Amino acid sequence: MVQPENKATLQKILTYHVVPGAVTSSDISDGKVKTVEGQDVTLSTANGVTVNGAEVTTADVMATNGVVHLINQVLIPPGVD
Repeated sequence: MVQPENKATLQKILTYHVVPGAVTSSDISDGKVKTVEGQDVTLSTANGVTVNGAEVTTADVMATNGVVHLINQVLIPPGVD
């Protein structure tokens, strides 16, 4: 169970992995995108698709509330230790 004192940090980390809308791989272009957490992530399509350097390993998993893209690492927002 998440300790109450860690709840806000966990929420920041989780919402840093989410962008508004249903974004498919065909919608992705190089540049910065604002997350639900409020800070930007950087997308690159130079060698496959990466998010802040994390590789997208599976793209376009359709869900009832959007589109999921699996990445190979956890993103930690700036300011979270």
